[in-house]
Amino acid sequence: MARKKKVAPANQEAILECIQQKCPHCGQTMWSDYDNERRIRTLSGIVQLTLKVRRCANRGCERYHQVYRPEAEGKWALPKHEFGLDVIAYAGSLRYQEHRSVPQIHQILREKGVNICQRSVGHILDRYDELLSVSVTDKNRIEKLLGSQKQVILAIDGLQPQVGQEVLWVIRDCISESILLARSLLSSRGEDLSQMLAEVVAALPQSIVAVVSDAQPSIRNAVASALPNKPHQLCHYHYYKEAFKPITEADRHAKKELKKLVRGVRPIERSVSDQQEPIGEVVKGYCLAVRSALTDEGHPPLDPPGVKLRQRLTKIHSSLEGVKKRGNFPNH
Repeated sequence: MARKKKVAPANQEAILECIQQKCPHCGQTMWSDYDNERRIRTLSGIVQLTLKVRRCANRGCERYHQVYRPEAEGKWALPKHEFGLDVIAYAGSLRYQEHRSVPQIHQILREKGVNICQRSVGHILDRYDELLSVSVTDKNRIEKLLGSQKQVILAIDGLQPQVGQEVLWVIRDCISESILLARSLLSSRGEDLSQMLAEVVAALPQSIVAVVSDAQPSIRNAVASALPNKPHQLCHYHYYKEAFKPITEADRHAKKELKKLVRGVRPIERSVSDQQEPIGEVVKGYCLAVRSALTDEGHPPLDPPGVKLRQRLTKIHSSLEGVKKRGNFPNH
């Protein structure tokens, strides 16, 4: 059935880069070929992903012109799926831990702001069951997924929808974009994660050349135990998110201080609301511009709202100064 309502705009943005920039087969640098836009519905809102896709340009390579997508993409959602992994994990926990029915899960997700129909709830519960049934001991499946590869780059991440609920841990291969193992655990202990990694290591005939994660302590300990001396790379998205935290906080404080300087717009607007003269229309226009600037939130950290507000207020101030210099605006 076609959509009857317009898709809501994204309230978050993320740009994902490839950590591995050399071809996993021939070792030559892969070219940044194109950007792929993807919109994901998560528990925290709609996220607009910009994926920097690379391809091997070596004509003699077996992976010539095959796409290599950013490793962090699999943290957000399954391939070709609209709903994020956090939504799938949350729906699964409601179903199997709290024993909620499909209509109840649908109502809870709607209350959390996830625009989803009841039929789609059934679909994501099926995906949850499929995730937990994935096993690296299935030799035929592993051969089908990784048979043409000489090496594997693992990505590991955990999704805990809410505090106190089980964590859905997923281990993926970044080259084939395949999920190798998924398990729902009550804790995030390094011992449990090390056991999961050990299962993957024992089952794969390919060489594991690196691991990508958000580098939380339990994952670091697990990788050090199960894969000693293997490179462990912090995901670029998490790296940028942590690096931008001080900037985001400073920008939020700057916006708060800027708002204090332009308080009192409403009284000015009311004072000229009944005026039909050109001067009244000019004042209304400037007041509208200020209110519009105050309500534009931007998308931190790449589009910081505090910086954006300052730029817009500066333009409004420059315009006002120009009008005053021409003598067409009263000094008061």
